[in-house]
Formats: sequence, C-alpha cells, structure tokens
Amino acid sequence: MTALPQVGYLGPAGTFSEEALLASAAPGSIEPVALATIYDTVIAVREGDVQWALVPIENSLDGSVTVTLDLLADEDGGLEIVGEALLDVRHSLIAREPLALEEIDTVLSHPQVPGQCTHFLRGELAHARVLPANSTAEAVRIVASAEQRGQAALGTSLAAEIYGAVVVRADVQDRGDNATRFVWLARSGSHEHGPPLRERNGVDEWKTSLVFWGAGADSPGWLVRCLDEFARREINLTKIESRPRRERLGHYMFFADLQGNLRERPVAAAVEGVREFCQEVRVLGCYPAA
Repeated sequence: MTALPQVGYLGPAGTFSEEALLASAAPGSIEPVALATIYDTVIAVREGDVQWALVPIENSLDGSVTVTLDLLADEDGGLEIVGEALLDVRHSLIAREPLALEEIDTVLSHPQVPGQCTHFLRGELAHARVLPANSTAEAVRIVASAEQRGQAALGTSLAAEIYGAVVVRADVQDRGDNATRFVWLARSGSHEHGPPLRERNGVDEWKTSLVFWGAGADSPGWLVRCLDEFARREINLTKIESRPRRERLGHYMFFADLQGNLRERPVAAAVEGVREFCQEVRVLGCYPAA
C-alpha cells in the first residue's frame, strides 16, 4: 500500500490551519502532520520532512502573517507557493468550565488572533490580560488542562470539543466575514504536480506572487515605475505590501500578488519589465487562485 504524502500544518489538532487543510485537500489524499509553530511548519517542507505544507499568509482583519512572508523571501528559502485556500474564521472564547466574563483574568491565543477580536477584548474583556500561545488549539489545550479558573482561550469550537472545554461565547471576531488566506508550499522544483486539491467548480483563474527590491528604491518614482509595468498591461494586482529587508532603516522589499499566469505573455513581460528596475525579482509561485 502506497503511503500518503505528508502535509505539515500548524497544530495541534483543532487549529484553523487543520480546518483549512482538510477543507482544501481531496478527501483521503494526504497524511496531515501537526507541527508546533508556523516557522517549524515552513522549515519542515524546506528540509524535505514533509512533501507540502499549508500555512496562513493573510487575514482580512489583521493583515499579513509576517513570519510566512519573511520565510518566503529568505534568500536560502528554496520554497514555492503551489496553491492557496480561503477559510471563514469564527473565533470562540473557551474555558475549562462555564465562566462569567468578569471571572476571566487571562486570555490565551495565537498572536494573530487578538487583532481579529479587538472590539470584544477591549470592550467586554478589557480587564483581562492577553498572552500568546503557539496556536489557537494549543491555547485551548492549555486552558482545558489547567486548574486555573480565570483562564480562557480564543480558538475553534472544534478544539473545545477535542480537549473537553466549554465555549463561553461564540463568534467574538470583529466582523462576520472574517477570513484567512492560506498557501500551500513545496520545495522549489521538487514537485511534478501540484498538491491534491479538491475539484473546484467555476472559472480556472491563476495567481502569481512576487517579491522584489532594488538599489534604485531610494529614488523618486521607483515603485511607481515598477508597478506601471503591470498597469499598462492591464494586469490586476490583488496585493502590494512592503516589509523591511532587515538591513538599514528604510530598506524594504515589496510583495505583490497579481491575477494571471506567468505563462501568459503580458504577465511574463511585466515581470521582466520590473527586473529592469530591481536588484532582485523573485517569483514566489504561480498557482490556481482560491
């Protein structure tokens, strides 16, 4: 019997990452591998310990997951985005046993989560301190196993079920349309075929992701000239974001997602045009859009 390909995700069981993985992979096509942090998950696929990884890259309320972006841009990264998935995110306040809100003095969760629940935390739980955990499910597991009555976690209702905890309040995110975008990662050039995704209905659209920077970035209009390569070819950018290059203050790299396939002539020409202005242009992936 052939072993299923292993796919790393931010664990333990009951995280949003696990939900996204199981929702986007074809049923029975993979073996999920829970890992302790997003960093560990990315490193596992980089080093070949798993064939693919699924990691969060962007949330509609809290913005980008910077650890994912920085690892993708790492010069020794050797990683490629080969797919993406979108997940509607519903956060619940979870405790070991039923609690009144005024009894809660500590809230645990993944660092990306409090920014998605600011109205609730600053309003009804303003008296509680918020502490980080490696994942939402890990936060729930800690709270469920501890005997400290005033502790609660922000996580999934599934995690509450798994670890025998109680949902104190459901849907505490700031907006009902909260969503997280995940990306499938593989080692560059290591795959002949993409990950085993569920069949999709509808238009077959593609997305290309880039990171670029250049010595001319200090000159007026440099970024405008780079972006004009896409604009004049009528290529739509769905995201543009800067991150520090971890050198001197004021040195940045720019991440861009665009609609289109690198095999299309206008897209390829635009990317080559950007290279004229940059020290480095790296294609992070060309993959089916979610």
